[in-house]
Amino acid sequence: MESKDLFNILHNAVEAQFYGKKISQKEMAERLGISMRTYQDWRLGNSQPQAASAIFKMLAQLDEDDLIHTVRKISKGLQDDKANGHGKRSA
Repeated sequence: MESKDLFNILHNAVEAQFYGKKISQKEMAERLGISMRTYQDWRLGNSQPQAASAIFKMLAQLDEDDLIHTVRKISKGLQDDKANGHGKRSA
């Protein structure tokens, strides 16, 4: 499976979390702190973040319970970073 397929699956999964409300590429890029062009390139397979392939492969090695636990742990860390003002990209 190519990284563009994975990004499309993830984009659709995020939309599903919002009851099927479409999320534009621009909005998703803003949520990720990247440019819309970069996000478009990821979804088209023109480029990918350097670590994306390794991260996807690592996550794919986990069973369902460990995957859920790991994603929740990552999500909590990201929320903590946001609450503490960390993780913001400079313009």
